[in-house]
Amino acid sequence: MVSAAPAIRRATMADVPRLTRLLAGAYADDPVAVWFCRSETLRPQMLEGLYHARLLQMLAHREVWATAELSSVAVWTPPCASTTTLAHELARVRCFLHPRLIARLPLLAIGWAATRRAHPGKQPHWYLSLLGTQPSARGRGLGSAVLEPVLERCDADGVGVYLETSKERNIRFYVSHGFNVTGELRLPRGPRMWSMWRESSSGL
Repeated sequence: MVSAAPAIRRATMADVPRLTRLLAGAYADDPVAVWFCRSETLRPQMLEGLYHARLLQMLAHREVWATAELSSVAVWTPPCASTTTLAHELARVRCFLHPRLIARLPLLAIGWAATRRAHPGKQPHWYLSLLGTQPSARGRGLGSAVLEPVLERCDADGVGVYLETSKERNIRFYVSHGFNVTGELRLPRGPRMWSMWRESSSGL
């Protein structure tokens, strides 16, 4: 029997609480999250604050795509859309203002600046900000499914896609969707990150 394709939809404001918890769980073992917040008890709180702020920001672009039951989500920034504002930056910084994290803020600022410098310049592109799936739902093709709406649009419009990953095992997954590694950087006293780019298949 052939399994039915997962139902995919645009996320709404009502989905933010569940998607916040989903992303915090999905990124709990992410090397960058572990590097910045070594406390396993504090990390979920920090991540929930960070991803709640990020979802509120990105929902304005209506390009947050999730499975119908909210077990997987892809968070996108469209071409030419502002990736952040001062208000958004302040909302994210507040997530890190815990006494146990403040000492690590200079390292975070250096790493943040490095990732921004690695971001493609003037070439219009989509940016895959976040992709997360509940650990219990992995291996069912849900991550691929939530990518498809935007990847199909990129191919139709002849627009590239950019992302970063800090998990080397994720590279093979993204390569299977047409991405290639374009760069590598190491966070200060921290993990490596890989930049990846996907050309549209339209050849435009």
